[in-house]
Amino acid sequence: MPSSSLPLSGKTALVTGVSRRRGIGFAVATKLADLGASVVVHHHRPHDLDLPWGGDDLDAVRDGIRAHLTDGARFDDVPGDLSDPATIPALIDTAAALTGGLDVLVCNHAKSGDDGSILDMTPERLGAFWEVNTRATLLLTAEFARRRAPRSDEPRRPGDRIVGAGPYDEPTGHVFWMTSGQIHGAMLGEVAYAASKAALAGVTATVAKELLELGVVLNTINPGPVNTGYMDPETTDRSLEGLDAYLASTPFGRVGRPQDPAELIGWLSTTAGGWVVGQVLTSDGGFSL
Repeated sequence: MPSSSLPLSGKTALVTGVSRRRGIGFAVATKLADLGASVVVHHHRPHDLDLPWGGDDLDAVRDGIRAHLTDGARFDDVPGDLSDPATIPALIDTAAALTGGLDVLVCNHAKSGDDGSILDMTPERLGAFWEVNTRATLLLTAEFARRRAPRSDEPRRPGDRIVGAGPYDEPTGHVFWMTSGQIHGAMLGEVAYAASKAALAGVTATVAKELLELGVVLNTINPGPVNTGYMDPETTDRSLEGLDAYLASTPFGRVGRPQDPAELIGWLSTTAGGWVVGQVLTSDGGFSL
């Protein structure tokens, strides 16, 4: 039995999109490690190199996560371009092979940059965001779930249930998706990104209902505005005019830190958080209010 101080002891987590120490993925990976989990991270550094904040030292990223591992926990990392569907089964296989099973999947990866207004939309731009942010998340979740589902060669019709082995004493696994602020208001100039994330928020209840038949709990997290480098003057991709004055007027006087959504995901990954199912949860310090 996991101890109360290490509730994820004996569990294994895969966190995608972990290539920068400033990122949410890194904060989530270190939090899960703090809770006792073995951790596998996925990264795709070439994406970061094309953005104003640039890439990080992957050895430093690895060392930073290893420093949080508890006794007996293990670590691995896997590169991959998730716009290629062929990378996804191998990624899940590699993560599961670390300890012989995979318990937590955090789909933190995201394509950003090279977006625009509705006037700038092209099939290629929309497709690029869909492939990474939406399609890859759904395919990763499908691979994660297939390993827990009874084999069936019959196609399922609309309305057909997935039949699991419930009732369950506790969740058999946890999946997390990441959405964005489009659920609360406009994201001007980020139409392709917002569309790809809105699809995940919109289908959360449907997929959560299906996964629950297998004992797997899905929740989608909106972390609100979190400064992962894109709000630093030297590495921003947008105007920061008036930001400091606005933040000074807010109750907490700051935007989110990567640790803020990581704390929520960490708790939801434990048995204590297992009664929260199929929700789109905003963790933004009240910004959406």
